[in-house]
Amino acid sequence: MIKYNLKCEKNHEFESWFLDSKEFDKLNKKKLLECIFCASNKIKKSIMAPMVSGKSNQKEKQIKLQKCYQEEKKELLKIRKFIENNFEYVGENFSKRVRDIYYDKDSKKTIYGKTTEKEREELAEEGIDLISIPWLNKEN
Repeated sequence: MIKYNLKCEKNHEFESWFLDSKEFDKLNKKKLLECIFCASNKIKKSIMAPMVSGKSNQKEKQIKLQKCYQEEKKELLKIRKFIENNFEYVGENFSKRVRDIYYDKDSKKTIYGKTTEKEREELAEEGIDLISIPWLNKEN
């Protein structure tokens, strides 16, 4: 496992863990990485200070990181299950449906779906805040 400091095109900085450096490159090339602040998928590694440790502790730290990764994955899968059980999936129609709900103040619907970066920016300009949640594959 390796932790990278990342930066999006809007200079938002955040950290993320990867199995190795090749994993980051593969995911970034496929545009599967996303800024946690603005959902931009134009991500690059920023300068980071490597952590140097002795060989004896390295294996132990790797095991701890693997456990941490598994715990985070469990939490994200719990969130996914909750959303799937309690929200209506609207797919590609998300921007239209979220506007309908937002402007109908009596509506109490909860939805989830997909949106493009442009649609997300337009919604933000209208004052509609969205939350991006890493959508983990259940099997992987």
